[in-house]
Amino acid sequence: MAVKMRLTRMGDKKSPFYRVVVIDSHKARDGQYVDLVGTYNPLNEELKLDVDKAKKWIDCGVQPTETVRTLLVREKILEPKKAPKA
Repeated sequence: MAVKMRLTRMGDKKSPFYRVVVIDSHKARDGQYVDLVGTYNPLNEELKLDVDKAKKWIDCGVQPTETVRTLLVREKILEPKKAPKA
């Protein structure tokens, strides 16, 4: 089972609100998730994360999506990806 940390959309039309969840990668975007890690409101750039939960899941091998990775780097939970040397 491939488990990912990704966003699930909530909110009304034109006012999105997201939950940061741990979910099986084969489930639908808004499907049943394993664990709720935090919330993200892109309208006012507000991110609320349970840092201990996020670190625990990453230590267990959960792969964040690119968007979630960006949010985690911004909160200094993950290190930014290093550019490949050419």
